[in-house]
Amino acid sequence: MLFPTVQFATFMVVVFLGNWLLMQHPIRWRWFILAASYFFYGFWDWRFTFLLAGVTVVNQFAATRIAAARTQAGRRFALTAALVASLGVLAFFKYYGFLVTSVANTLNSFGVEANLPLLEIILPVGISFFTFQAMSYVIDVYREKLAPGTWLDVAVYLAFFPQLVAGPIVRGTEFLPQLHPPRDPRHLDSSRAFYLIFIGLAKKIVIADFIASTLVDPVFASPGLHNGLEILFAVYGFAVQIYADFSAYSDIAIGVALILGFRFPENFNAPYTATSIRDFWRRWHMTLSRWLRDYLYIGLGGSRRGRLLTYRNLMLTMLLGGLWHGAAWKFVVWGGLHGLWLALERAVTDRRRDRGIAPLPSTPLLRALQRLGTFHLVCLAWVFFRADSLSTAFSMIGRIFTAFEMSAPILTPAVLLAIAVGIAAQYVPRPSVEQALALFSRLRPALQGVALAFTLMVIDALGPQGVAAFIYFQF
Repeated sequence: MLFPTVQFATFMVVVFLGNWLLMQHPIRWRWFILAASYFFYGFWDWRFTFLLAGVTVVNQFAATRIAAARTQAGRRFALTAALVASLGVLAFFKYYGFLVTSVANTLNSFGVEANLPLLEIILPVGISFFTFQAMSYVIDVYREKLAPGTWLDVAVYLAFFPQLVAGPIVRGTEFLPQLHPPRDPRHLDSSRAFYLIFIGLAKKIVIADFIASTLVDPVFASPGLHNGLEILFAVYGFAVQIYADFSAYSDIAIGVALILGFRFPENFNAPYTATSIRDFWRRWHMTLSRWLRDYLYIGLGGSRRGRLLTYRNLMLTMLLGGLWHGAAWKFVVWGGLHGLWLALERAVTDRRRDRGIAPLPSTPLLRALQRLGTFHLVCLAWVFFRADSLSTAFSMIGRIFTAFEMSAPILTPAVLLAIAVGIAAQYVPRPSVEQALALFSRLRPALQGVALAFTLMVIDALGPQGVAAFIYFQF
């Protein structure tokens, strides 16, 4: 069930009414939200609701065992069992084909014919997100940052439909405490909620889907038919498309949750204004970045064991982060590039500190150059992320330099405007957005409805026919 559809709008009306009518009856409310969330998830394939339920049961059982264990060994055993189970499920559904194919190709390269069984496995939607949430819950219980919730509370937490399919990755420490205080529909931040939902719809339909259908998809499908200038702008276009697409889902999810009385963490903060790769990862998919930092990077030792191991930990974290995005070597390369650049940035900073060199003064020109350089490093990695194979990615990069022409028929003014708007919008100062929200919230409800209806009409008129699935549904 996609957000920008009539089906979801109908579903949301029913859930909204049931949510607030049952708010004074906590147990009924939990069962209602749980049923609605499983219906939402089962809309794609009802069979995978059993997978979601299984992940919930295993991790909640482990959390209760951790809390009840009298020895550290018992706590560690319960945690390990839960992590192995969660990662095993993820590995089977997401990486089985990748591992079998990679092993077979490696053996074949040495002259060994390998007929390994290759099963046709359907990837459950959102499996990477809800398994990461389940893992963070168990780890936080183990680290005594969170007491185990009730079975029903944890089931609601892991299945809560706004963020279930593509994030943001909400931790138990952020969600579970919100289940208990009573929520009042008269004190909703409705102006912010509707702003997030409508800005998300605009980014998805008007920006992301339009750029994808008119530029990115045609060029990446047949790069040999396009010259270097068209390929270069297709890379820029994909950078804007994936930001607009993914941040749109996060915006809508956060807005929908807000309507239901829940606050989710922010997931994007103008990533293409970053002045370094480190700064980029503080702004891009922030809930994943913090997850990788807190549960993987720190678990590997972080920066506590010397510089070389710090660089290694950065590289390993990003390699595994790349593999999380997809079962293909191109995602490993994408993560490896970001890991390499993070390690190099850290090494340069360490080197300058050793020599007593003061940081460069932050001038407008320097910030502009840093942003330009960071954006192009990110775009270089995006080529591997989007291309259908490593060979295609290298071919496209090569054609940018060897087949460059000034003629580019596919670069229409509308496409260039969409790319420019997608980047420029990230430079709008936050105070300006807050002021606009404050003005909207002071309008009478009737005027707010008219403004929202007009905005929806404009979005529908400017967007292409139909709504494509969100990019991160496949991860």
